[in-house]
Amino acid sequence: MKYRVLAINPGSTSTKIAVFDDENPVFTKVLRHNAEEMAKFGGIIEQYEFRKKLVLDAMKENNIPIDSLDAVVGRGGLVKPVSGGTFEVTEKMLDDLRNPHLWGRIHASNLGAFIAKSIADELNIPSYIVDPVTVNEFPEIAKISGIPEIERKSLFHALNIRFTARILAKKLNKKFTECNFIAVHMGGGISIAAIKNGKIVDVNNALLGMGPFSPQRAGALPIGDLLEIAFSGKYKKEELLSKLAKKSGCIAYLGTDDGIEIENRIYDGDKKAELIMNAMCYQMNKEIGACAAVLEGKVDAIFLTGGLAYNPLVVKEVKKGVNFIAPIHILPGENEMEALSQGAIRVLKGIEPAQSYE
Repeated sequence: MKYRVLAINPGSTSTKIAVFDDENPVFTKVLRHNAEEMAKFGGIIEQYEFRKKLVLDAMKENNIPIDSLDAVVGRGGLVKPVSGGTFEVTEKMLDDLRNPHLWGRIHASNLGAFIAKSIADELNIPSYIVDPVTVNEFPEIAKISGIPEIERKSLFHALNIRFTARILAKKLNKKFTECNFIAVHMGGGISIAAIKNGKIVDVNNALLGMGPFSPQRAGALPIGDLLEIAFSGKYKKEELLSKLAKKSGCIAYLGTDDGIEIENRIYDGDKKAELIMNAMCYQMNKEIGACAAVLEGKVDAIFLTGGLAYNPLVVKEVKKGVNFIAPIHILPGENEMEALSQGAIRVLKGIEPAQSYE
């Protein structure tokens, strides 16, 4: 039996939607939102009825009957730490997604669960989220930071990493739950994860705090020097957080976070661009090596994914640094809509159960 699923992926300036019949995409669209439209609302959660209407209008315009759906799945957002998998949307989940104190902020992806549940409830079909960024499968030892006041957090590109790991496991004719991988998601932020028997047992905080710098983010920094900047009086807390998360890394050194532009500058002989790109790869390779140690050297494969996996210069540098650890597979792109839809379809087909958020 085939199942039809609507996937919804809200971002700050767009809402991506797609309809899949099993693994086959039927319809995809990116709905753009300008700043004036968004400014009308008091906050992010208040946008959900507006975005829901745009989703339903797009379905109608493209002749996709709403009553042909078997489930609706939304991007996970900043829920409480959970294990990997597919979760049915509940009122408790929505309460947590409304709560800015859970993670210190509310992200546009939080809207995915609201839109999915609202549409699904009207059709009396299930609504889900899949592998939110807060997936946390750390053993206790990995949570220790160095001071009791701080626990290491798991905040990373879980959706694409777990989906791509499943693809690679199938390619290797292995069960996902029997694989040890090192996953390298390379986008505006970079996540490098140790996957042991299908669980992500360690990963750098891809937003702030650990790991390599990225096209936009600062990565791990010398603590003493960071404290000097923090207490210099030059930045308010919000300004410094924005600088470290959105205006650091390649964009700070080179004035751009565009991998293609940086690649072209290197080909044109720009030595600074080459140095910064190579330094980013150098730091990625150190983190990959750390994950190999976490897995005690038992690594079936390393895979590179995300937008920068299309960049041949990045791929070459990473391969050069870590190909002694395990075979390297290149699986570029973010694959978010496929990951969302297939997470829901696995549950609908009984391949795996829906996880309980409560």
